[in-house]
Amino acid sequence: MSDIASDELKQRQAAGEKLVILDVREGWEYEESRIEGSQHIPLGSLPQRVDELEDFKEGEVIVHCKGGSRANSAKAFLAQNGFRNVRNLIGGITAYQQ
Repeated sequence: MSDIASDELKQRQAAGEKLVILDVREGWEYEESRIEGSQHIPLGSLPQRVDELEDFKEGEVIVHCKGGSRANSAKAFLAQNGFRNVRNLIGGITAYQQ
């Protein structure tokens, strides 16, 4: 599936959709700002913690970082581990906050 723009994500949140949003930034970045309802697993910890996401393998997972590069890495890793519908938030939290 294609990646997701921040406008679409905000619309879906406003409509009350239950979304799986994975924040792969570092802990200090997550403490500074976060998308409401996001789950935090830093990219470097994802291989050890991927089991925490097992329930979402068949559903949509929206992954984000600051600008998109770490999220692309996370998206590729999740796809290699059987996740079927992983979408990167285009422009990351930077675009989301504008």
